[in-house]
Amino acid sequence: MIQFLGEYNCKIDAKGRLRLPAPLLKQLGDLAQDGFVLNRGFEKCLVLYPRQAWDTISKDIQKLNQYVKKNRDFVRYFFRGATELELDSNSRLLFPRTLLDYGQVNKELVLFAYFDKIEVWSKENYEALLNDEPMDFDVLAEEVMGNLNGGSQDGEIELS
Repeated sequence: MIQFLGEYNCKIDAKGRLRLPAPLLKQLGDLAQDGFVLNRGFEKCLVLYPRQAWDTISKDIQKLNQYVKKNRDFVRYFFRGATELELDSNSRLLFPRTLLDYGQVNKELVLFAYFDKIEVWSKENYEALLNDEPMDFDVLAEEVMGNLNGGSQDGEIELS
């Protein structure tokens, strides 16, 4: 299972090339040789998937019933703009201008690596996102994580 971790401030050159940071390349290991898929994120960011992770997501999406309009719409929006990328000899990726425009990425960006993906944010959008952190993060954490491991919303352990 792929498990990335980290936050990296980077710059993209005038041609749209991004050099992946050495610590991230180390985490990628042999996966970097298989290539990547860059896609639009759910917010105004881009998402960089190692090919293996992209293939897993694609297989999950193929299970959707294509006779349901909502599913077809999701597939179209999800795959819209998806582009295969390869590392060059200098460990750089060439990002398509259309995706950079979508993510509002100019020169400075942040790579936010977690689970099996790497989000690519314009520095401005990423800072705005973090500045919008809820004052009651503990409440959000309880709502999202409170039911894991047999817990309930009120913190009591559920017995079966």
